[in-house]
Amino acid sequence: MQQEAQQVVVIGGGVVGLASAWWLLEAGYRVTLLEQAPTVGSAASARNGGQLSYRYVSPLADAGVPLKALQWMFQEDGPLRFRPEADMRQWRWLAQFLANCNSADNARTTAKLLELGELSRQSMAQLELKLPLSEFSWRDAGKLVVYRSKSAFDKAVAKPGSEDNRVVLNGAETAKLEPALAELAPSLAGGIFNSGEAVADCQAFCLALEKRLMAHPRFEGVVHAEAHTIFAENGRVSAIQTNAGWLAADHFVLAAGIQSRNLAATAGIYLPMYPLKGYSLTAPIGAEHCAPEISVTDFERKTLYARIGGNLRIAAMVDMVGEDTSIDRRRIAGLTKLARATMPHAADYDKAEPWAGLRPATPNSAPIIGATKYPNLWLNVGHGPLGFTFACGTANLLATLMRGKQTPFTLDCLALAA
Repeated sequence: MQQEAQQVVVIGGGVVGLASAWWLLEAGYRVTLLEQAPTVGSAASARNGGQLSYRYVSPLADAGVPLKALQWMFQEDGPLRFRPEADMRQWRWLAQFLANCNSADNARTTAKLLELGELSRQSMAQLELKLPLSEFSWRDAGKLVVYRSKSAFDKAVAKPGSEDNRVVLNGAETAKLEPALAELAPSLAGGIFNSGEAVADCQAFCLALEKRLMAHPRFEGVVHAEAHTIFAENGRVSAIQTNAGWLAADHFVLAAGIQSRNLAATAGIYLPMYPLKGYSLTAPIGAEHCAPEISVTDFERKTLYARIGGNLRIAAMVDMVGEDTSIDRRRIAGLTKLARATMPHAADYDKAEPWAGLRPATPNSAPIIGATKYPNLWLNVGHGPLGFTFACGTANLLATLMRGKQTPFTLDCLALAA
């Protein structure tokens, strides 16, 4: 007699939770998805940058970053805003972040994230066999990182990279490759182009994946309710309390972005995450506009530009202001001003729609995947700005770990510290 498949409740209906649900279904589990919003992919997955940057995975924590951060905070339209909170989690995160701001830790984390990035690229390609690319505006656009400062450009060029995919360009060559940068060319020290990177609509991806989940024979549906408490007894988690009642299962997966932090705390688990608030603009592209075909990252301004369908997505900024999702009009005005100066003819900025979301970041920029002190409570959290990039790879790893199989590489900094 065939043993009945084990039941899993995946908490979180963003891109990471949906990908986790899919890989667990394919691994043979029965899956229920718990999402508090009426629609999946409506929080941090909604209007993020849309870049799938498998090779550009440099952690935020690095040597020299604390000094740069201080400078950014005093710039009117700088990429960083900081508001002190009476919350020890903010200060604990900052202390851990500062401890990671050195070249050695940055190099170790980068190497691991590159391994994860390659697995994520392969996993996305595997999923694309069942999920038509046209449903989420996927394009193999490549990624162009542009540098205004010669010192920053020289440092980036000196870093090891995949010469098969990386092309180093001077300012004029950069603008020739991407004509949308023509007016910025005189200010550019150079650019680095990486092929094999993509752009897509993350929210559309979430909705397309939900349709496939609904059609899967082992999927048991989406419960739209807010999770409140993890209930554990005899060393195992037995149920999740929600505002719609209790959910019981054999296994539970936390993949609810920054909300995972509070939920894990109800089970006595500290997740070293902090919400880094980011902003985006989605501006329509008309026939008269010269929008970038390549995904562009302005290194010094910490701003990215991606053509997604008929729109230009501009995403930037890090606000450390707690779990505040409101849109700061001054930040949006600053982002619009920067976009107009950088690519003045790329889109209709007068009709741009603003958005803000919370990116669940760890101090070392590495997501946390795998086991907790409870053998049936699992984590897939802390992806920061790379949730879309890493979602399929971390879901693949999660399913591998839950089945007791060997992962393709050691997790190291990707596991929850004891």
